Amino acid sequence: MKALGRAVASVAAAVMLVQCGCAGKQVVHSQREQTVISLSWWGNDPRTEYTLKAVQVFEELHPDIKVSCNYSEWSGYEARNRIRMVSETESDVMQINVGWLDDFSEDGTGYYDLGEVADVLDLSNFPEDTLKYGTRNGVLNAIPIAMNAETVYINKTVFDAHGLDIPQTWDDFYAAADVLSKDGIYPLCGASKAIWLYVIAYAEQKTGKSFFDDNGAIAFTPAELQVMIEFYVDMVDRKVIPKIEDFKKVKVENGTCAGAVAWVSDAMNYFGSSIERGDEIVAADYTAFSPADSGAGWYEKPATLYAMSKHTAHPEEAAMLLDFLLNDKEMALLQGVEKGIPISRSAQTYLDEEGMLSGLQYEASVVMENNTRLREMSPLIENTDLISEFNDACNLVLFDKATAEEAAQQLYDTYAESFEMK
Repeated sequence: MKALGRAVASVAAAVMLVQCGCAGKQVVHSQREQTVISLSWWGNDPRTEYTLKAVQVFEELHPDIKVSCNYSEWSGYEARNRIRMVSETESDVMQINVGWLDDFSEDGTGYYDLGEVADVLDLSNFPEDTLKYGTRNGVLNAIPIAMNAETVYINKTVFDAHGLDIPQTWDDFYAAADVLSKDGIYPLCGASKAIWLYVIAYAEQKTGKSFFDDNGAIAFTPAELQVMIEFYVDMVDRKVIPKIEDFKKVKVENGTCAGAVAWVSDAMNYFGSSIERGDEIVAADYTAFSPADSGAGWYEKPATLYAMSKHTAHPEEAAMLLDFLLNDKEMALLQGVEKGIPISRSAQTYLDEEGMLSGLQYEASVVMENNTRLREMSPLIENTDLISEFNDACNLVLFDKATAEEAAQQLYDTYAESFEMK
């Protein structure tokens, strides 16, 4: 891997830079000794580009520290992270998903205790109610960067062209489908997890019951799972959404889908090209039976978090990097709102001063922040087996292999074999 940072010009004249891919080793120079720490993250090319630029700035500010970077898209990162956590070879500083805290640190000992480096890491920028997301068993393991929620995005240009208002209710989407389907357009679409959570929001509103109970057990009965299945099948049959298997992001980009359910952090990933061609995209309210109920049955979680390895040989230097990533002005300006509105008060201030709190992702973040009905998301609700089994049950009905009642009972039995039921 090519060297990611260079020392400032006055130092570079006297120091020979040496590559090293092994975190924790000392790189000896002719006049200076560098501490090497490692940083890992996932994301698309723009995220990687600005993070690499930020690392370069950090190294210039701290010429005694060299940062070795590891990065990839989500799927590869997730797989490698699990191997590294088990083999105790994880990076000194790492981007993590909130569900990994329960996987690797249920008792709070899986990651470094960030309270131990509070003299370096400025925790005063983070409200206590957000730090709880990174805390396990009373130990602060990780810092949330921004909050996230599945959000409804609408291509207002397409809706306006068809004389349609921005949908707010479930019935609004059915009415929109009656109009848009004549032109081969779906009013909504989404990846499997997005539609799964969308269906859960409907079912929780319809039944008045949460999918999980307070102990994390599945609380839905076969009858309530049937509500979910029937709603999904009905949306597919009435052209509100394409089948999950038929979803491709290009359908959003080319206008085949005039709306999408997607994370706040994915707003530009889905609609960047639409905005570039001049379409107006809006972050709509969370769909409900009535506008007054918007947000009921919907969940929020940290978009992503930073943690430190409990095995790091250089906790002070790692904490310096972590503080830079979360609170520094240079990092804040490079990152913008790509991961959502930063939770760090300092980072928010820097963005506000530069007029950077704007754009679709910011608007989606505001919709999320202003809704008081959103609840904390349990990592269990994102379990891929839960989602795939639900999809299979829905397809039984769509392809006339079972009634909705039969598919719901089969789904309940499948869940009972693999998951804790109330």
